[in-house]
Order: sequence, then structure tokens, then C-alpha cells
Amino acid sequence: MKTNKGQHADTDTPESLERRRFFELTAKYGFTAAVVAAAGGLLSRPAAAQTAQEERERERAAEVRMTLATEYRIGATRWYPLMQLNLKENIQNATNGYVYVRLAPAGQLGMGSALAQGVQSNTIQAAQHSISNFSPFAPEVDLINIPYWCGYNQEFVNLVTSDAWKDVVHTKAEERGFKILLYLVLDPRTVAARKGMQRAPLKTPSDLRGVKFRVPASEILQQFYSLAGANPTPVAWGETPSAIQQGVADALDPAVVALYSNGFKDILSWITFNKPVPDSQVYSCNLEWFRGLPPAVQEGIDFASEITFQQNLAQVPASRAYAMAEMARSGVQFYTPTDDELAQWVEACGAQRPEWNGIKEKLAGSLDSFERMREAAQTPSHYYVHDV
Repeated sequence: MKTNKGQHADTDTPESLERRRFFELTAKYGFTAAVVAAAGGLLSRPAAAQTAQEERERERAAEVRMTLATEYRIGATRWYPLMQLNLKENIQNATNGYVYVRLAPAGQLGMGSALAQGVQSNTIQAAQHSISNFSPFAPEVDLINIPYWCGYNQEFVNLVTSDAWKDVVHTKAEERGFKILLYLVLDPRTVAARKGMQRAPLKTPSDLRGVKFRVPASEILQQFYSLAGANPTPVAWGETPSAIQQGVADALDPAVVALYSNGFKDILSWITFNKPVPDSQVYSCNLEWFRGLPPAVQEGIDFASEITFQQNLAQVPASRAYAMAEMARSGVQFYTPTDDELAQWVEACGAQRPEWNGIKEKLAGSLDSFERMREAAQTPSHYYVHDV
């Protein structure tokens, strides 16, 4: 194929053909049918037509249509264990087709806290968002951002499935119009240094002195990195890659899967697994909408959420392995602190420090209530998840 100078002769590549086929299917069958077909590798005309027919039949037979919004595109579960197709399928099956789930992935209906706001107002029935972005609506969930008491995957799972957590956090979330469907384990937060940092890898809090550390809109995380000796620098998530590239911030803390998923593989040098805080997501739905469903349908959605939660736990190590392999190919290196180095992190900013007592009392209700949660995090549950 001939092209003019400066143009790319890529119109017939497999990727461009697949993309064009996806748009054709979207125009013909609708977005949800197209993404379901694409996720199943069914973009050929006969297979896509069959998938679209199945989706039409499911939607036509359903009594209720539910919009499920996420920030990430379909297929991202390979490196980011989001499970959005799983949740759609599980809800439809566990309610015997009573509910049909329309997907709105890739930020179509907003990002971050906008999705939580949409759930609260019932403009969308359910959404995925980070716990940090959920905290303005349900501040109690921010307790997990106090460092070094539930940072490991298993501790986090023990905690969020416990009565101690649900009695406080889920109750408060419901008062504000939310029902928590399930949590998503992504792995603990890290310390990720930009390319060009001479101090990298950042092994201990002493290495963070004076470092411009990007933080989200969580006062707890800002206090955490202040205690660690860094200079907390709030930056909106969408602006963070450019801030790291331009040196506005020197380091940041998401889990490896989140760093890879959001395009940081070419701008980081080292990632340290210091495991202070869970980097997790949550699926919530509008409580009033949920309670308006028949009891059997409510039970079906709860069961579907449980199935999806267990699928997420099984997917975590595979997503991590993929993300790490791809980042390593771009030159990113990984560091696991020694026991002595981890002890320095705990000593400098861990949950045992008195600076955290006011936050514990405010969010947990009392120090005794927080201690009950801490014990729950250390008590084995009947769930298992792999830790980094």
C-alpha cells in the first residue's frame, strides 16, 4: 500500500483491523455486545453476531437493567484484576436473568470520585473506584491508609471480610446511600522512583528525605509520607505521569499493576515493595436501588459479588506477574526490603505511633474499635490470597 510521506502505513495491521471491526460491531449491535464479543475473541462476523444475539435476548428477557461503570477498558484484567466482565456475567447468572448489566468501561461515565458520586445519586447503579476516591463519601474506609497494620494482601482480606470492619465501615457507607458489593485486591502500595533519581531504589524512610512524593487526596497518606520524611505533593491522578516526567514529583506509591496499567513503565527506574498500605478498589452500588429489588434478586447480587471477589483473589498473582514482566522489559527494576529495612518503615510511620490516635478515634469511633479491626486483620479468614 502506498502512502504519502509522513503517513503511517498501518491501516491494515491486525490491531487496526480489529479496532475497525470493534467499531463496526458497536454501530451494529451496541457497545456492550461489542465488548463482550471482543473480550471473548469473537470479532469474526458469525461469532460476533451470535454474541450480539445472546446479549439482545438477555437484555430483552431481563426485568431490570443495571449500568456498571469503571475506569478501565475491557481486557485490562490481564494486568489489573478488575473483573468487570466477571461481575456482569455473575450478576446476570446469579439473578437468573432478572438483571441485565450494561457495561460502561474506560471512564465513559467519569473517573475516580465522579463514579462514586454517580452511584450515590443513582445516575449509575454500580461502579468501581479506588478506596481513596471513595473516602470523601465514606470517610471510614480511609482507615486502611494508616500504614503498617493491614498492608499485606492477606491482612486486607481478613479485615474487609470481618464483622469488625463491616459493623463500622459498611454501616456508615449505607447511611450515605452506598452498598459495598465487593473489594478488589490489587497488591500493597509501593515506593516507585522516577528515572534519573540518584537515590533509587528508595529502601528506607531516610531515602525519602526531601523527596517530592506524589500523593492522592487522602490526608492520611499525606501524613504517612510526612512521617516518612518526604515532601507530600498532591497531584491529580490524571496529571501524575506528566508530573513524574517533568520532575514536579519524584516518586509515587501505587501497586505495580496500577503503575503498569496507567502508563508508568517508561518513566520509572525502581519500585520498592515496602508494603505499607493496600492499594485496593471497591465496587459499590446505590443502596436505595438495591433495596428496591426483590429479596431473591438481592441475594443473587450478593452471591455474584462473592463469586467475583473470589475470582479476583485468584487473579492477583497472574496480573502482577504480567505487569512486572512488561515493566522489566522497559528497564524498571524491583527491590524487596530486608526485615531490618521494613522495621525502619514501621518505626518511622507505622500504626502504633501516637500521631495516628486522633484519626483512629475519628474514623473507627474509638481506639478500642480500631484495635478490634487490627486484631481482625491478623486473624486468618477462610479466604486466601497470594502476597507479593
